[in-house]
Amino acid sequence: MLDSITKKKIDDARDILVGKVPVPSSQVEQITIALIYKFMYDMDIESIEMGGNPKYFTGDFAQYAWNKLFDQRLSGEGRVILYQDALAKIPNNASIPTLFRDIFKNAFLPYRDPETLKLFLKCIDEFTYEHSEKLGDAFEYLLAVLGSQGDAGQFRTPRHIIDFMVELIDPQKEDSILDPACGTAGFLISAYKHIIKTNSSNYDKDTDPHTFASHGTPLDELVILNGKKYNGDLLTPDQRAFLHKNLKGYDIAFEMVRLSLVNMYLHGFNTPQIYEYDTLTSTDRWNEYANVILANPPFMTPKGGIRPHQKFSIQAKRSEVLFVDYMLEHLTNNGRAGIIVPEGIIFKSDNAYKLLRKLLVEENYLVGVISLPGGVFNPYAGVKTSILWIDRALAKKTDKIIFIKVSSDGFDLGAQRRPCDANDLPTAFDNAQAFKKAILSGCEYQAPESDVIVVEKKRLAESGHYNLSGERYGVALIRDSSRYEMVPLGDLCNLYQPQTITGKELREDGEYPVFGANGIIGRYNKYNHPDSEIVITCRGATCGTINITVPKSWITGNAMVAKPKSDCVSKQYLYYILKNSDLSATVSGSAQPQITRTSLSPFLIPLPPLSVQKEIVAELDSYQKIIDGAKQVVENWKPRIDIDPEWPYIKLGDICKLVRGVTYSKGDEVSVDGFPILRANNIDLSGNLNLDDIKLISKFLKFRDDQLLRKNDIFICLASGSKQHIGKACFIPEDTSFYFGGFMGAVRVTSSIVLPKYLYHMIMDDSFNQYLRRRISGANINNLSSSILNEYSIPLPDIALQQSIVQCIESEQKLVDANRELIKLYEHKIKDRIDKLWKS
Repeated sequence: MLDSITKKKIDDARDILVGKVPVPSSQVEQITIALIYKFMYDMDIESIEMGGNPKYFTGDFAQYAWNKLFDQRLSGEGRVILYQDALAKIPNNASIPTLFRDIFKNAFLPYRDPETLKLFLKCIDEFTYEHSEKLGDAFEYLLAVLGSQGDAGQFRTPRHIIDFMVELIDPQKEDSILDPACGTAGFLISAYKHIIKTNSSNYDKDTDPHTFASHGTPLDELVILNGKKYNGDLLTPDQRAFLHKNLKGYDIAFEMVRLSLVNMYLHGFNTPQIYEYDTLTSTDRWNEYANVILANPPFMTPKGGIRPHQKFSIQAKRSEVLFVDYMLEHLTNNGRAGIIVPEGIIFKSDNAYKLLRKLLVEENYLVGVISLPGGVFNPYAGVKTSILWIDRALAKKTDKIIFIKVSSDGFDLGAQRRPCDANDLPTAFDNAQAFKKAILSGCEYQAPESDVIVVEKKRLAESGHYNLSGERYGVALIRDSSRYEMVPLGDLCNLYQPQTITGKELREDGEYPVFGANGIIGRYNKYNHPDSEIVITCRGATCGTINITVPKSWITGNAMVAKPKSDCVSKQYLYYILKNSDLSATVSGSAQPQITRTSLSPFLIPLPPLSVQKEIVAELDSYQKIIDGAKQVVENWKPRIDIDPEWPYIKLGDICKLVRGVTYSKGDEVSVDGFPILRANNIDLSGNLNLDDIKLISKFLKFRDDQLLRKNDIFICLASGSKQHIGKACFIPEDTSFYFGGFMGAVRVTSSIVLPKYLYHMIMDDSFNQYLRRRISGANINNLSSSILNEYSIPLPDIALQQSIVQCIESEQKLVDANRELIKLYEHKIKDRIDKLWKS
């Protein structure tokens, strides 16, 4: 078990390295190599003390024994040279097991500062090992550090989610198990522990708690879960040998392979089956199959896509599509898999995504989809994910697919992911098992009233999209039992696209507003609709968006009008119904999505009596007024500082500096094993950091330590084709593992007379924005230079008053955030009220 001393030593080692090795994953790599180096030396010393001979550092390699690094006669530069030579030569030491030689493959010292190396080695030297358990504890903590960081598209899977998936898929002792994007081997280790546990004589399937509610401790062949020890005593020697030989992992990045090798070794695998392998572009292992595949493959695809080989059944350039396709094709006939996928796999309409979903459903791979909460991968991404539950044998026995929603996983969804009481995982697991049991017994599965939907496969195929969003079918299922008459929209409304006018015809001084697909786009001197009308976006990325116009407006042809034919339906009621309906089934086309009169006319809506419609509209209008009021607060609030004319004005050049980001080209972008880069689109309109779209840049570029975003940095857009984006900024509250691109910068405080957060608010003030608009220049790209920034002056009170101002702004910000939550709450109330219309 990790003790506070070991934890502190790891933290100390990271603190020593951070100035020279700022990226957390690289820190973990350096510490791991040094720990293994020291561990081999400790084993040599133990052998000598027991009357034997050293095993690892002998002959010509004795000069590289760990203690040689502390020779008092060594100069600082001499120590650097010796350590570099040792890292380079250890892989050639035939006395060292192949596993350890592989761990040291391509190892290098990424800095040449003698003092940093001296402090680092001294810190590592304080670790002592009586057993590999101590090294295991240190490594478990290192992996936890790595798990709190995310390279773009390569987010470490939380252990409880891994354990949940492993229990769901239930790997057996006779299974061959594969993770084709293994990272640190988390899925393989969890699968191993599961098999050890379920093959122990003290294991009780009915009473032992779920693994995903516990934290295991590795002790070679001993597994401790929930305080109970399992030793796999029911496994024969041959079965153990088979297990060790048939847990396999691939990863494209050798840094990850190295960590996997160490992790597997510390769990008793002397010859781990971990390989450096590009799953998507290499064919060397194409003919290797597995009974069980468990994975969380990278979500990120570089611009231009991936150029895969031609063996894939689905031709695509998106990594998430290719990885899922790979796993389906490499399962045995009755194989099982658990795969974490991003939302694109679930509902995107591009042809490759639709073909993949069709394959999952029609070829009897998919049993269920488990929707995870959006914050599972916090703090480094709010990306929404789901688990594909694949069981080829089970899928062949049923014509249905189960959709399970997990709203909470036992941790809050904030950046810190603190434990909380709400945890839907055990219930989700039980529902999945009940569905499986019903299939195997030939009984009808009775789904609970909430969070579970069972849909027939033929229903998924109706639109040709094979959409795997469970909530969509949930509403559809409820609609079938509505107590009100279901009427086609085409019977209630005239559906038409009005005359289009061009941009050249718009007039700034026009008397009437012009409504396009997504709202007002200009003004015109005529109107073609005297009354307000419901308009539906019928082309493009926002296809299916619903708006309502104002009286006396011109509606263009990019929007379809739904005009009631009679007084049997209230226009406002119809607006609420359509705005809160899923129209995706009426959308066709992937490159250019569109809705036509033909596709929209059959869409069914419930039609209660007009008096009931009016009651519903009155209720929803009251909710909408609250939403509109809260939006006014959110949209109009800006921090305001009352400037005292007595405050001195200080130039920014005297209190801060501007650090420009890494200059790179599209050719420097990579799909894996690169440094994560943040750009202008990673700052949202509210001034918050958005990590949903991150690029990876080749490590062959020269990155400076100061180009890594740090605590208290002001991350700011310096250059753009549009002046409107220049000066867009956000505050960085904690150290990160992200670099920033060349059009971006970090404003970094250099003086103790200013608080970073106060400076941030000054930079976000309209006065600074107006200053930039006057000063920025450039023929093609507008640019915020250091000289422009340095010349700007801000009013600067004393530190105590700055602190008071910042606290006041943050208090106001909390109220604004509360209004954002109010908007979400009442939007949900509207949706709930609409959903009730479908229920009997």
